[in-house]
Amino acid sequence: MTNGAHGTPLPVVCLAGPTGTGKTAMALALAEALGGEVINADSRQVYADFPVITAQPAEAERARCPHHCYGFLPTARKTSAGRWAEAACGAARAALSRGKAPLLVGGTGLYFQALLRGMADIPAPDPSVGAALEARLEAEGLPPLHAELVRVDAAYAARVHPNDRQRILRALEVFHATKRPFSWWHAHAGTRALCAGPLIVLEAGLNDLTPRLARRIERMIAGGAFEEVRRALLACPDTAAPGWSCIGAAEALACLRGEIGREECARLWLKNTRAYAKRQLTWFRARTGARFVASGDTAAALALARGGGF
Repeated sequence: MTNGAHGTPLPVVCLAGPTGTGKTAMALALAEALGGEVINADSRQVYADFPVITAQPAEAERARCPHHCYGFLPTARKTSAGRWAEAACGAARAALSRGKAPLLVGGTGLYFQALLRGMADIPAPDPSVGAALEARLEAEGLPPLHAELVRVDAAYAARVHPNDRQRILRALEVFHATKRPFSWWHAHAGTRALCAGPLIVLEAGLNDLTPRLARRIERMIAGGAFEEVRRALLACPDTAAPGWSCIGAAEALACLRGEIGREECARLWLKNTRAYAKRQLTWFRARTGARFVASGDTAAALALARGGGF
């Protein structure tokens, strides 16, 4: 990359926040007010097989302004902050060349950190380390590996769902290869920022957010979540593949297999989504440069975006 990698950071607006806080609606309002283009900054909305479960913008929403980096990855493919940052910077640079404001939107904190602070210069691990962890996963299952992550890197483990196979394996791979916790590498990320701009975080208390999440899950179920999981299973039967770590996928699959009923599916889906939203809130509240606005306060968000030069 040129500008945004080895040159001047690319000017952008970052719109972040926990799941269910209304980022899609806010992004459309900001994009239309600023003449902007929306770029995905959510690590699960990159997967093509789960547009409903990951709450990707609908066709009608995408028609209101250009959208980039959504639903382009097959379920079996891994993603990473580095690969995403390269794609996002490319989309941002292209938007700027068209005279548009790049609007990065999502809930994956490490993606925003990669752009605004720079990437951690983690040495490439020996492939044998990853192979050994995969063998342990096959023999022992995921819970013992998650328990090890809690022991060696409690800070990162607190941000990772116990069923998130990809992140757990990656963090342990880095720890065993470098003898330093993954969270240490994140804290010592490089200072060469790829992008510059305001980090606007939509905030809502968990008590207010929980019923909104429950209603959204019901809309997802009514909108075809179970059918989506059936199709995804045909496309990728390996439910240990990275894309299957989307919250809601495992719960819906268990319901389809008759392991749990619909009500229990919705209950577990809500429980896991709420826990994820809590981890997201904790992470964003620890960011010194974050600017918080109430969910739905378009005027405040727009003022911050314009204060960043757009």
